[in-house]
Amino acid sequence: MRKLINTESFIFHFFWLTLLAAGSLFIMISCENENLEIQQNFPFEVKVLPVREDIAFGQTTAIKMKIVRSGIYSGTHYYIRYFQYDGFGILKYKHGLFEFKPNDVYDLPEGEEEEIALYYTSKSAVSQSFDIWISDNFGNEKQLSFKFNHVD
Repeated sequence: MRKLINTESFIFHFFWLTLLAAGSLFIMISCENENLEIQQNFPFEVKVLPVREDIAFGQTTAIKMKIVRSGIYSGTHYYIRYFQYDGFGILKYKHGLFEFKPNDVYDLPEGEEEEIALYYTSKSAVSQSFDIWISDNFGNEKQLSFKFNHVD
């Protein structure tokens, strides 16, 4: 007499159908959240090239830095501000194209965070100190401190 169901074939098909059903169930459960979560907030570091320590009245020195991001999100905007608490001088952006006012916040142009070139000109005959803050629109902020000794 002929078997109506081949036992080996039945077990084989049952195993694959069970595996397929379990995989489908896992996919449906893992996709329960309808909103795809996209990371937008990426912390950053600011790398500064070496800066001279001494400066004379009227002398200009370059401060070059770049933002090193831990990830890239196209909606990130960077801002810069500075405050001078010792001495007096002028901080300019990119060869004097723009002069910063103390404690005002300025947008860094999109794509310019790779190389930020600032130029500080001494306007006093004493040591000078100031801080630069770079922040993003997610609240991440880095403070950089600079001090120049006056030389004749």
